[in-house]
Amino acid sequence: MKSNKKDFFDKKAKDYDKEQARVDNVTNIANLILKKVAYSKDMSIMDFGSGTGLLLSKIAPHIGKITAIDISKSMNETLESKRNTIDCKLDIIELDLSKDNLYQKFDGIISSMTIHHVKDTLALFNKFYGMLNSGGTIALSDLDKEDGSFHNEDTGIFHFGFDREEFVNLAKRAGFKNVKIQTVGLVEKPYGKYPVFLLTGNK
Repeated sequence: MKSNKKDFFDKKAKDYDKEQARVDNVTNIANLILKKVAYSKDMSIMDFGSGTGLLLSKIAPHIGKITAIDISKSMNETLESKRNTIDCKLDIIELDLSKDNLYQKFDGIISSMTIHHVKDTLALFNKFYGMLNSGGTIALSDLDKEDGSFHNEDTGIFHFGFDREEFVNLAKRAGFKNVKIQTVGLVEKPYGKYPVFLLTGNK
């Protein structure tokens, strides 16, 4: 199901992977996910807010299939152009998961720097919980609370990062167990340094 929402990344998608700080941040996120979550080639996972595939491309060699979900047509087109470099089966779906449903089950859900674009975080966690098989895992990375300076343009922002304790509690309220949160690293921009965290848990 395609979204009629404004594509905030229309002019950014083609050059999205050229920002080294962004690439380094996602590499750190992927490395920590692979340390904390046990994947195998018989598993199927979803990447929420998959963008150009920076995160999923690093997880792909450890997994059987990834379903890439993103609201942005331009980001999905950029990911499609890289399909032959992704080392697992790949489905790309243009969908606003905060409003529409995807009736599939997964062994895991990953996400990088996307949840601050979603207004109702608890509803999203509840949806994630329902989309996972028993024992399925979440590995969700986002920003610590910041002053709003991280984004220097409007890309559909609802949260200036998250308080870690509140984020953990949302996951627990949705039913997730063994919820843990830790620092991934810093995103350094000319006007500030922004801590990034990874939350993991399972159904």
